[in-house]
Amino acid sequence: MSRVALKSAREIEAMRRAGALVAETFRVLEPYVKPGVTLAELDRIAEEHIRKHGATPAYLGYGPKNNPFPATICASVNEVICHGIPGPRELKEGDIVGVDIGVLLNGVYGDACYTYTVGTVSPEVQGLVDTTRQSLAAGLEVVKPGNRTGDIGHAIQSLAEARGYGVVREYTGHGIGRRLHEEPTIYHWGARYTGLKLQPGMVFTVEPMINLGTPDTRLLADGWTVITADKQPSAQFEHTVVVTPKGHEILTL
Repeated sequence: MSRVALKSAREIEAMRRAGALVAETFRVLEPYVKPGVTLAELDRIAEEHIRKHGATPAYLGYGPKNNPFPATICASVNEVICHGIPGPRELKEGDIVGVDIGVLLNGVYGDACYTYTVGTVSPEVQGLVDTTRQSLAAGLEVVKPGNRTGDIGHAIQSLAEARGYGVVREYTGHGIGRRLHEEPTIYHWGARYTGLKLQPGMVFTVEPMINLGTPDTRLLADGWTVITADKQPSAQFEHTVVVTPKGHEILTL
């Protein structure tokens, strides 16, 4: 437990502001998520908004020096699970795109992901998106003092797998604060009553990635883009939350 830093009231207030900017950036992007727009254009809009408000894109330049992430947002279309790199690809009717946004504002980070539907999607894909959103809600529902990190994963896994979806194992939620990735690791699968006990002041992300097919993943040659092994669609939703004395508060709502 000593590796998990409990946040001060001042840090939590700063993270509220960072989280609010993340949420606002999603609202700014939403009207532009439509057939014909390129992922690069969404990236440009997000970066302009983030910088206009005195923040820095958290992902731009993140990672190893020999292969840093080259964009402001992660834009993951259809079979892309996470870490999709924005480029000239145009969205088309029936696509889904998971947009992951991170900001650094006044020394602290905010981080969230939202899966947009582009126009009208198939009922099968809409079911995936709805279940992923509901899986995040199920995980957040058990975030309160005395529960454990395994309770979060169990709630997500139970809901998604009961409906026949695959829960990605390799990519997880994480602590967040003055660093983008801190302890604890938040798995989106697992057993109840296991893992770290939740305490007020812990701040972390919950970000289930749910696949229409199997949970298996494949990393592409660019070293970032992760796709489903069976090329079936995947969806993701994410919030940053703080554990409070009576439950939790979503900082990126």
